[in-house]
Amino acid sequence: MDALFREKRQKIDDFDFGKNTAEVFDDMLDRSVPFYAEVQRMIGEMAADFAVPGTNLYDLGCSTCTTFLQIDKLLPPDVTFIGVDSSAPMLDKARAKLAQAGFTRQHDLVCSDLNENMSVTNASVVILNLTLQFVRPLKRTPVMREIAKGVREGGCLLLVEKVLSPNSTANRLFIKYYYEFKKRQGYSELEIAQKREALENVLIPYHADENRQLMLDSGFSACDVFFRWYNFCGFIAIK
Repeated sequence: MDALFREKRQKIDDFDFGKNTAEVFDDMLDRSVPFYAEVQRMIGEMAADFAVPGTNLYDLGCSTCTTFLQIDKLLPPDVTFIGVDSSAPMLDKARAKLAQAGFTRQHDLVCSDLNENMSVTNASVVILNLTLQFVRPLKRTPVMREIAKGVREGGCLLLVEKVLSPNSTANRLFIKYYYEFKKRQGYSELEIAQKREALENVLIPYHADENRQLMLDSGFSACDVFFRWYNFCGFIAIK
């Protein structure tokens, strides 16, 4: 169970995706991301409509590969899954989960930082589920262009992000509602405050319109919202 920020800390370091986070990450996502299971289900059904036999499906920022297990049975058997994550402990956890689940699909797990090394080839589906927000803003355009370049015509990008509202009142209210959601999931005010401080310099959200424009400017021909809950937003971009 996620208790990373339960005890009061004298100094709050930047949030990281190391071993301690990897051990509790699945619980953290279930309790910290509104409608996480439903978003995963939606990603699966959309991926099933765009995945093409003989192509690759990428999950960039795959963490513990929950998404692979969710969508495996929905996609043709000859679609190769490629998971990319910058955290070796996350990928260790992913390998253990896939092995325990008897995962047999052709797949590859790559330890790589999207800020430093980015490559997508022969992709019919690319997933960025709460990942782009951790890429440095100056690197987001090169990353998105590389994704668009590697997606086949007719393929798609599924992007889920925390977003900002252009209206300061709405933005403040959405954040308040989100913290109330976290309290309902069992997080204390201390946990919420300490995690917020840890993420302050690490998670840099864009406005929804900025994300949409980034995808269109990078080579996708259409973009629409498939999910919205206050300051969480899911986009589908089509090549």
